[in-house]
Amino acid sequence: MKINVVVIGCGYWGKNLVRNFYEIGHLYAVCDNSVELAQKMSQKYDVPALTIDQVWEDSNVHAVVIATPAVTHAEFSIKALQSGKHVYVEKPMAIDLKEAEQVKEVLSKTKLTYMVGHLLQYHPAFVKLQAMVCSNEIGKLHYLYSNRLNLGKLRREENILWSFAPHDISMILSLVNANLKSVRAEGTKILQSEIYDITTTHLEFENDVKAHIYVSWLHPYKEQKLIVVGEKGMLVFNDCLPWDQKLQIYRDHVEYKNGMPDFNKVTPEFITIDEAEPLRQECQHFIDSIEKQKTPRTDINEAIGVLNVLEKAEKSMKIKPTDYFFHETSYIDEPSDIGKGTKIWHFSHVLPNTRIGENCVIGQSVSIGPDVVVGDRCKIQNNVSLYKGVELEDGVFCGPSAVFTNVINPRAEIERKNEFKKTIVRRGVTIGANATILCGVELGEYAFIAAGAVVTKDVPAFALVAGVPAKRIGWVSHSGERLDEQLLCPRTGDQYKEITSDVLEMIDG
Repeated sequence: MKINVVVIGCGYWGKNLVRNFYEIGHLYAVCDNSVELAQKMSQKYDVPALTIDQVWEDSNVHAVVIATPAVTHAEFSIKALQSGKHVYVEKPMAIDLKEAEQVKEVLSKTKLTYMVGHLLQYHPAFVKLQAMVCSNEIGKLHYLYSNRLNLGKLRREENILWSFAPHDISMILSLVNANLKSVRAEGTKILQSEIYDITTTHLEFENDVKAHIYVSWLHPYKEQKLIVVGEKGMLVFNDCLPWDQKLQIYRDHVEYKNGMPDFNKVTPEFITIDEAEPLRQECQHFIDSIEKQKTPRTDINEAIGVLNVLEKAEKSMKIKPTDYFFHETSYIDEPSDIGKGTKIWHFSHVLPNTRIGENCVIGQSVSIGPDVVVGDRCKIQNNVSLYKGVELEDGVFCGPSAVFTNVINPRAEIERKNEFKKTIVRRGVTIGANATILCGVELGEYAFIAAGAVVTKDVPAFALVAGVPAKRIGWVSHSGERLDEQLLCPRTGDQYKEITSDVLEMIDG
């Protein structure tokens, strides 16, 4: 059965897809939100011009090619799959990983082909380069870097990273074939205040291979180059050179003399490749994948891998230089004020208008804010949430899964944000694991809340409380040690005295 293809989007890049699918004999119709452009393509290639709804409804349409703005890619992919159509979508397949996962979920319920247009994976020079890397021609990989530079075409919907870099990311991921260890990027906005015109992205993999990608649409001339550095030589894919020079190999030219590397200049060897239009190869691969029911070279999993790098790079560029540490899986909402030396670990979230002091340690899966104050040198262990109304002074310890509330009688269906009560945790307090602190109370200086206790009223300074509800069962010292009958600290020897039944003081000297 002949595969009937409709190209959706006939503009800047779409017109090339229309031409190629026509020339390989599979163009059934065209579709564009510009009626004038659709009619022009319809007349040129003698095929119908369909509306988008007609594309989904026409049972004679077996596959769609989506070359519309990136913000529509996921939506159109899902509609096509739900309509029983195979999908070829231009890069990026979605504008974020959440959208991509939604497409994957719909695809998993079908037996349809889904392919993403990472064009250079189909370039004969890259196909040959990849084969040479796989056959160990240059030995173990050390470093890869690519330049994709040009003057224009400027975009308004996406920045240079999302426009140019997917091709290079796709090539590098397929060559290294290892899990990512880290992604960081720097970007520069010149022509538009919200759009990056130039970016450099640095990748590090778990097998110790490193790479960087430099892209710009503010460059005086076109450059499209990938360099792969191995232990026995280097491969260069320069797409701006003639076909007989596009792929070069530099054999091992480093010698060690007296323990020092010595470079010997060598003449590159040009690798013979078959000349073929990459886009034609890509279009044919889509048809072959449908007919042979084979997974495309650039399937949805490959595309999600590329999106993962793009998202991490984008996030990295938005992060301002700081003198505190935060794990890449954490989220810091602006505006927030985080002190020098503080460390924020995996999957934690700092909400807006939160102030965290210096040299704090924020554990895994912690949520702080909004409008929360945390003093210096606090330690907040895993799975703790500090809600609006909570204030920690310096040196507070919150054990794992300790719970703070901010409303006395919450109801899911009743809004009570104007009833939030303030909870004050004074300097040096320790709150044990799984303890619960009801809102509106004050925990006095250096108090010690036992694990699992439920605090329903104010706790005096230095008090040791436990139970449900929590009651004072003793006193503790500044060091957190339980005082004996003589109110002596077993760690430091400091002497304390009771002023009243709820007031303790340390005796000077």
